[in-house]
Amino acid sequence: MPATALPPIPHTALETAMPALSLLRRSLLAALAGGLLATSLPAAAAGEYIRPGVSFALLGDVPYGVAEEPKFDRVIADINASRNVRFVLHTGDVKQGSERCDDAVFIKRFNQYQKFDDAFIVTPGDNDWTDCHRTNNGSYLPTERLAKFREIFYPAIGRSTGKRPMALLSQAATPGQAAHAAYVENTLWQFAGATMATVHVVGSANNLAPWNQLAGGDRPAERQAEFDARLAASLAWIDEIFNRAVAANSAGVMLAMQANPGLEYAAGSPQRLGFDEVIARITARSIAFGKPVLLAHGDSHYFRVDKPLVNAGVSLENLTRVENFGSPNVHWVEVFVDARDPNVFSVVPRIVPGNVVTR
Repeated sequence: MPATALPPIPHTALETAMPALSLLRRSLLAALAGGLLATSLPAAAAGEYIRPGVSFALLGDVPYGVAEEPKFDRVIADINASRNVRFVLHTGDVKQGSERCDDAVFIKRFNQYQKFDDAFIVTPGDNDWTDCHRTNNGSYLPTERLAKFREIFYPAIGRSTGKRPMALLSQAATPGQAAHAAYVENTLWQFAGATMATVHVVGSANNLAPWNQLAGGDRPAERQAEFDARLAASLAWIDEIFNRAVAANSAGVMLAMQANPGLEYAAGSPQRLGFDEVIARITARSIAFGKPVLLAHGDSHYFRVDKPLVNAGVSLENLTRVENFGSPNVHWVEVFVDARDPNVFSVVPRIVPGNVVTR
């Protein structure tokens, strides 16, 4: 599809202001060369490691329960103190798996996330709706909780939350995606020369795990119908993301989802139940794209950066996986984005001193 046929992807305020920033940068460099600003530039926050480019904060699977809320406030303060971060991306699970799925819990978490000084973007996790059938979660119907999660966490289609919200392209309002208008949570935007997006893919086998603690038992037909519709939306959205990245000549693509989809396992294995089609589509589109692709997810609460996808017997070199920290490790990951860097994405774990576990 020609680039002119695609509506523009929302840009962050940083990208919109790039011409002015470029002029400002040249002026600053000239002033520095003359020694005029040697003492007036702001210092980095204590312990902050500065890299070229700008960044976003990646986190997920936090906070879990009331006990972790003070720790998460320290994460918020740490991110707000960074001079690099432009937005915060949460990969889902805003509550722990044994915590109730009541409206009050969702609202409390939403309000805590609004303490971020920058834009806040979240994709749903399995704890946030698929697992709400559990007795200790309140024995909710998962699809009803998903509707409530959308109502609370996506108050305006095509716009993030946070103190400085930014424009996003939502699948719910994208031309050609009318069949998937329910998926307000699937979003896309451009940042620092890269195309960024969220895709609603969750743990608990992407909702193929039975809702076996519902009053009256599982509802397999309803559960399968939800899975089928969301899978179709996910595949269509992955294609949309890469089509737009190609049209925009993006330096790289970042995809964020909640589930750990079992990238290191073979297709058809039990660990990939519910994820094979998504992985196959990401693999095919990454190969065709040929530039760096960063796949960010949470779910297993284990920080790592690797290249787990194997294609034709070797690692898929241009796809990197980053998994964020998760409870009980209440920290965050900084991802720098620089279109001038051949790798585009650089990942730095950020340990919050006040949250380090006493040994």
